[in-house]
Amino acid sequence: MSATRAEVAVAACADLFADDGEVVASPMGLVPLLGARLARLTSNPDLLLSDGEALLVSDVPAFGQRPSAVEGWLPFRKVLDAVVPHGRRHVVMGANQIDRHGNQNISAIGDHAKPARQLLGVRGAPGNTVNHRTSYWVPRHSPRVFVPEVDVVAGVGRDRARRAGPAAERFHDVHRVVSDLGVLDLVNGVMRLVSTHPGVDVGQVQEQTGFPLDMAPAMGPATGSQTGPGSSGVSTTRTPDPEELRLIREVLDPGGERDGEVRA
Repeated sequence: MSATRAEVAVAACADLFADDGEVVASPMGLVPLLGARLARLTSNPDLLLSDGEALLVSDVPAFGQRPSAVEGWLPFRKVLDAVVPHGRRHVVMGANQIDRHGNQNISAIGDHAKPARQLLGVRGAPGNTVNHRTSYWVPRHSPRVFVPEVDVVAGVGRDRARRAGPAAERFHDVHRVVSDLGVLDLVNGVMRLVSTHPGVDVGQVQEQTGFPLDMAPAMGPATGSQTGPGSSGVSTTRTPDPEELRLIREVLDPGGERDGEVRA
């Protein structure tokens, strides 16, 4: 049973949460949302899911459906007061820009004083990145997103957390970046290519990245044992197994909305 690129990305996002235990998952974007729900049904049944508004849910609804079972009350103020500062959360944010040290920008493109494009603002990104585990989802991997230096720092990267001192660095944990081309992490403070998705060449990923990627070999739940095409050490992202594909296709996203977020 072959998997689409979107389904590989969903499984890679599920692997982000596999070892988290009982923490609140805050996935932003359809593919991370499906990934968190897939993790809850497979690798991490202790993962806490919310409805994105004010409730912790005990069932795992399909995309677009309301939960039928509720197990807790989690309004936004409680997230800010009790969850984020204590680190019991794993957020997967988007990134309009991200650099080789993991600094993320969702605020503005261009000069901050007079930006060419005004975006969301920094929002909760600084607090997320200095308090608990943070990952990123990039549905269109390109040099416009993976840049040498972000225009505005919203999410704090390894270099800036280190310079800011122990208060910022103590709980700083930029975990992984999943894109439509592969999976990346940060080793020794710089971005490393962990795996390429099936059919993607390492050269393609580097070509679509605006800075040199570390290519040191890595093994883990997001990778398979095989080596990616055109690579001496980068692995190939694992494909979801038959049960995961059934859950993605029949339980979590029967409408196939995932294919609208990830190009074929």
